Amino acid sequence: MDDAVPAYVALPQLTQLPDPQFIMVGDGLRIATYSWGDIADPVVVVVHGFASSTKDNWVATGWVRDLLAAGYRVLGLDQRGHGASDKPHDPHDYTIRELASDVEAVLDTYLVDEARYVGYSLGARVGWEVVQDLAHRIPRAVLGGVPDGIPLARLNIDQVRAYVDEGTPVTDPVTQNYIALTERVAGNDLHALLAIAGGLRASQTIDPDPTRAPAQPVLFATGSLDAIIEGSKALAAACPQGRFVEIPGRHHFNAPGSRVFRQEALAFLGEA
Repeated sequence: MDDAVPAYVALPQLTQLPDPQFIMVGDGLRIATYSWGDIADPVVVVVHGFASSTKDNWVATGWVRDLLAAGYRVLGLDQRGHGASDKPHDPHDYTIRELASDVEAVLDTYLVDEARYVGYSLGARVGWEVVQDLAHRIPRAVLGGVPDGIPLARLNIDQVRAYVDEGTPVTDPVTQNYIALTERVAGNDLHALLAIAGGLRASQTIDPDPTRAPAQPVLFATGSLDAIIEGSKALAAACPQGRFVEIPGRHHFNAPGSRVFRQEALAFLGEA
């Protein structure tokens, strides 16, 4: 049986979160970044999902600990609107292009010429762009829970707005899950997260284009109980070197804590 812990459990033996190092991105926003490991080791950049953070998605679940044990240097970032990063309320600040360019800015600031990429949910959707834009710098990637359409498409924005502005109860079950996810992570700003959802929906060419699939090896991993699993499989099949692994017994919100997911990802990242 998979004995992984859910994303919200913080265990004392897990790697601690260092103080953030802030970088400025092109539009004047501060992005919080984190670094672990030896500067001489191969780099893995980890990018979290919607309403999460580096701490919540990658530290509390054991990913950073296991990557360090495998001999990697780990770079993390709190995506704009999340964690310790700036949280603007303008949807125009949250296009896929802006989010992908933030990852490039982190690699440039840390003088990283080459890095493996690990992203989950929104971080995986951003990764679909990054592994193409920076194909010469990202030799291998893991995209977990990647949507094959508009990120957060199942989120009822009108109900979230009414909840944020007026306290109106949310009745849509999927949206309730997103609200619960948002409110359990300290420091989340519902107005910023609402702007993220709006910005992503307004982005041009938002859907992953299978005709522009990444050429390098990419591992796709999605929970067996996740409604987007078939779409994730289709994206994997579109990639010349794509591979798919099903995360048993997990849905979209608890898959990052799966030991199976970590083990499959580590094995994949370590391939020549």
